[in-house]
Amino acid sequence: MAASTVPARLGLAARTLVGAVLVLLAAAALAQSARIGYVDMKRLIDQAPQVVESRRKLESEFRQRDAALQTEQARLLELEARERRDAAILPKAAADSLRREIGALRKSIERTRKRLAEELKARQDEEFNRQWPRLEAAVIAHARENQLDLVVQAPVMYASAQIDITDAVLARLRREAAPAPGR
Repeated sequence: MAASTVPARLGLAARTLVGAVLVLLAAAALAQSARIGYVDMKRLIDQAPQVVESRRKLESEFRQRDAALQTEQARLLELEARERRDAAILPKAAADSLRREIGALRKSIERTRKRLAEELKARQDEEFNRQWPRLEAAVIAHARENQLDLVVQAPVMYASAQIDITDAVLARLRREAAPAPGR
């Protein structure tokens, strides 16, 4: 009985080994025929016309409020210069009043700056979340049209220029952003 199980076990081991070798050969053949692309998503985010336009709109949206903040900062600088220049000759009450005004204005500017930064960040996130699906869709559409099996995005250790599809995806996004003829 023991003698008959050894060849059976040997046959099972041989079949397992042959199966594993076949799986490895198939995986190697598939890997050799797999088409891979690389996309630099940071470049897409920085250069895609849809994202650039969103950035331009945000700048326009916040320009007036930023200008008002700059005006307040200039006023603060003037008050501080006045304090340095006139503190010694001003009556104590006027000098104290000027210091209080400077302190209040400084706090107001800091609050405004912080609030503006938070609002800008929130709007940037909102715009990014609105544009991200377009970027992803462009990458996927390009990959499908070019029969790519895998697309990886930055950061990667190394990607050759042969598999970099970033420029092609940017060109696609530019075509999508371009106004239709006759508009």
